[in-house]
Order: sequence, then C-alpha cells, then structure tokens
Amino acid sequence: MFSGGSYDEVARWLHVFLTSHAKREQPRIEVMLADDDALRGRAYRARLRLGERTSDPMELDFKDVADHRGALAWCAALAARTRALARGLAGPASAGDARAR
Repeated sequence: MFSGGSYDEVARWLHVFLTSHAKREQPRIEVMLADDDALRGRAYRARLRLGERTSDPMELDFKDVADHRGALAWCAALAARTRALARGLAGPASAGDARAR
C-alpha cells in the first residue's frame, strides 16, 4: 500500500477518505478541512457539516496520517471514528430519511 506524500497530497487523500465514510451514514454530510496557516505542514483539522449543524473538530497530525494511510487497521479506526461522528451529527433518522439497507 502507499504512505507518505506532501502535505497537500495527504490532505486530498484525507478529505476523500473522511467524505466517503461520513456519507455512508448520511449522504448530505460534507467534510470541511480547516485552511489554517497555523496548522499548515503539521496537522489537519476536520469537521463534518450537515445543514447548519457542525461537528466538533477532529485534529490529525500530518506525519501520523502520512505514515499510516496505507495501514488497514489505522484506516479502519479512522473510518469508525468518522462514522460515529457522522451518526452523532445526523441524529435519529426521520421517516423521510429511512431507506432500505
């Protein structure tokens, strides 16, 4: 598998990864990566947004993401964390959101 990469390459991968797992819980959820100069080159801050609601931030160290994005166990843990955050943001499903699984 792959690991490493520049800050921007890893940011793109992280955005796609978080988006794909958040949308498994609620297709309307969007992922926002902070564009903060204080974090640039060392960390990422991600939030999930659903309409007007926004999740608490997830802070992820750049080196940690770059070194482990090719590790299945690490990715599984991040996916579980993301999906749990998405479920909390989405709240209980309404009848209009129900769909066959």
